[in-house]
Amino acid sequence: MSNQNNKLEVYSNGVRFENPFLVGSGPPSTNAKVIAKSFDAGWGGSVLKTFSLDHSKVRNIAPRYAKLTDDGKCIGFTNNELISDISCDKWLQYIRDLKKSYPTKVIVASIMEEPIKEKWEELTEKVCKAGADIIEINFSCPHGMPERKMGAAMGQDCLIVEEVTKWVKDASTIPVWAKMTPNITDIRDPARAALNGGADGLSAINTILSLSGIDLKTFKPNPNVKGISAFGGYSYKAVKPIALRMVGELALEFPKTVISGIGGITDGQSSAEFMCMGSTTLQVCTAIMLDGFKMIDRLKSELTDVLDMHSMKNVIELKGKSLEYFGTMAEMADRLEASKHKTKAHTENFDGDNIVEVSKNLSE
Repeated sequence: MSNQNNKLEVYSNGVRFENPFLVGSGPPSTNAKVIAKSFDAGWGGSVLKTFSLDHSKVRNIAPRYAKLTDDGKCIGFTNNELISDISCDKWLQYIRDLKKSYPTKVIVASIMEEPIKEKWEELTEKVCKAGADIIEINFSCPHGMPERKMGAAMGQDCLIVEEVTKWVKDASTIPVWAKMTPNITDIRDPARAALNGGADGLSAINTILSLSGIDLKTFKPNPNVKGISAFGGYSYKAVKPIALRMVGELALEFPKTVISGIGGITDGQSSAEFMCMGSTTLQVCTAIMLDGFKMIDRLKSELTDVLDMHSMKNVIELKGKSLEYFGTMAEMADRLEASKHKTKAHTENFDGDNIVEVSKNLSE
């Protein structure tokens, strides 16, 4: 076990993580009791459920979840979860209590506020004094109170992202991560703004604005409350390809910036893939909701198996391992053209029912 622990230990912004796995912000980190269970199970840390100064303005609804299934298996998950409706004072006490009971576990305080400097400064100072290890600015909740210019509504405005990040960074005594929204044309734009504002790291991605499906018996979207629905945040396995792409874009554009990868991490392979695309730490949320905290044993074991397969001594050796293999379509064509070896070119013909792949040996 100690050997596994040594292999999985990572450092991010000077903070030690006994393993790269963090409970992502959401229902699995909804209060101190639940977070303590995750620490007991073996998670390296937890990103707290996002909170603000005034919890009374938060109005969560139910039902707020829906699944997308394929052959009976869940592949996608939609939520209409808002930030925490627990008071800021109680969250500060949670942080103090958890750090006292679990001093080696990493606590990342996820915070969100309206674009008012004094509010961000006050909230930042409070979580720092409470003992949080890292702050994560939630610029990315896809459906969270846009009428107050919060969440993704803020994260889609690069000027506000840079300004708010600077407010938090100037008031903070601990590292600051900016959590990026995928609900934007180019995720590198708000990331650049956050880094210009002083962010020490990036978290990506949050959930993708979506609709899981419609009940064709009633024509009502799922989920809905008394017949009314709203687009929610999409997560789990189906978003992994998009998340990997966006994490990779950030890693390629900002190679010296630490990234906490999020989006469809369910096993050792997906964990390793996010590391290969530039992540230093890994956040898991929906999979925990479906499989429970004990899945951490499998995650650590399977990720260690990947390291052993390549005779790697530490998981950080995986970081960015795949980035060198990315280029442009033009570069791919140039390499193909320059190749002196026998190459098969693939074309796809649509026959009306199926895509038929035809291979032709160009050397003949």
